[in-house]
Amino acid sequence: MTHHIHDRLLIIDFGSQVTQLIARRLRELNVFCEIHPFNVVDDAFLADFAPKAVILSGGPASVIDIASPRPPEQVFELDVPVLGICYGQQVMMEMLGGRVETGHSTKEFGRAYVTPGATKSALLEGWFLTDREQVWMSHGDHVSAIAPGFEVLGTSPHAPFAITADETRNFYAVQFHPEVHHTPNGLKFFENFVRLAGFTGDWTMGAYREEAIEKIREQVGDSHVICGLSGGVDSSVAAALIHEAVGDQLTCVFVDHGLLRKNEADEVVTMFRDNMNLKVIYADERELFLGELEGQSDPETKRKIIGRLFIDVFQKYANEIEDAKFLAQGTLYPDVIESVSFSGGPSVTIKSHHNVGGLPEKMGLSLVEPLRELFKDEVRALGRELGLPATFIGRHPFPGPGLAIRCPGEITREKLDILREADAVYIDQIRKHGLYDDIWQAFVAILPVRTVGVMGDGRTYDFACALRAVTSVDGMTADYYPFSHEFLGETATRIINEVPGINRVTYDITSKPPGTIEWE
Repeated sequence: MTHHIHDRLLIIDFGSQVTQLIARRLRELNVFCEIHPFNVVDDAFLADFAPKAVILSGGPASVIDIASPRPPEQVFELDVPVLGICYGQQVMMEMLGGRVETGHSTKEFGRAYVTPGATKSALLEGWFLTDREQVWMSHGDHVSAIAPGFEVLGTSPHAPFAITADETRNFYAVQFHPEVHHTPNGLKFFENFVRLAGFTGDWTMGAYREEAIEKIREQVGDSHVICGLSGGVDSSVAAALIHEAVGDQLTCVFVDHGLLRKNEADEVVTMFRDNMNLKVIYADERELFLGELEGQSDPETKRKIIGRLFIDVFQKYANEIEDAKFLAQGTLYPDVIESVSFSGGPSVTIKSHHNVGGLPEKMGLSLVEPLRELFKDEVRALGRELGLPATFIGRHPFPGPGLAIRCPGEITREKLDILREADAVYIDQIRKHGLYDDIWQAFVAILPVRTVGVMGDGRTYDFACALRAVTSVDGMTADYYPFSHEFLGETATRIINEVPGINRVTYDITSKPPGTIEWE
């Protein structure tokens, strides 16, 4: 096998909530990078990783504290460019001979403006085309004296050393966060840094596709792979990539638990079995799932029932596949990062809701995770590279428990049928108005109440439903999508006219903190 070696950038994480955004910005520039917590980066790690450049992230600690986190001294002896961001700037100054202090008058949180210093630098090409640049500050401590060899490239009212550099050693440091969108010119800043570091932008989806196929073939050999296919973006791209690598050695299992959207099972099976020639086992287990869910109204109980049954059903069908030694999962890079303990304690697996959770150990399977180095937007780009249709690549996220969590209270076949029809009308409306790709997720929830209404000359006693549409960048936080009154009126009229069983429509306009984007 030919091993492809990319120029690699190391991001040392000190616990910032936006460290992932640094990686996303670099990936946009076709630069391969990895995030690793400071407590695993030692001299041996650096020698093995061999970074072409290093970025020190922000973080919540204070370098003034004795036990504050530090990178190894070796970072500054690698003879590669180093960029410190916020806490990263402060720890760089402290370790290289500068001074950091705290003080109420120099704290900055939020939008700020940086003006250029007397010294010019290629790091700031494309910056300061006007007299100042908007940036995002978030710091309590401040650099009160820069380290020997550094010069000031930019200042702000509360950060006299907002941008500093020792260009002889290729060390750069900023007090603000160029990775967040509140620093509008931040991508250009990173572009300048990676250009100074000599990166050629060789991290492309075409190259990734070729390398991933080689790795899959080397890992799998002549064995068989099973994949839980949901029709979502992650599992679809993983299945398409593995199929390209090993062909009929891959078998996908699509479990229909009776909680899917309208026509979803037919669309997924037709797409992968008939159009892409994948081996797909269609597991029709609707009666099993709906039977066990009958009478259940507690949301957590419903989730646990669905999760348990899914594992049992998947294992039943997977056991029929001879010589299956590998299980494919659509694990993404954010899952990997979030499952690493920053503090050095036991790791916590964030994504406990994986459909196939626990199966590798129960079945004695090894994992194939060809997407674990990618962010969500990169997975979509890879899907386009593999030729998956845009309708699959751009699909809104759909939860593993399906419509069960969009049906608060007891689940019945009647309510599910009503919900499917209403959801189909709603999504059709969004597509007709050209809004689908502007919205991160949209769906209908059927409420556990019946309301009295008048339709024509008669009274009705039917269900109410709620529409939700949210915008999001990362799926962790969300804000409601601001539909026009005309759109909402037209959509409500269609649902009431076309969906028997619903006589009232509401629109949920709440913004959602982390973890509460879905209904239950």
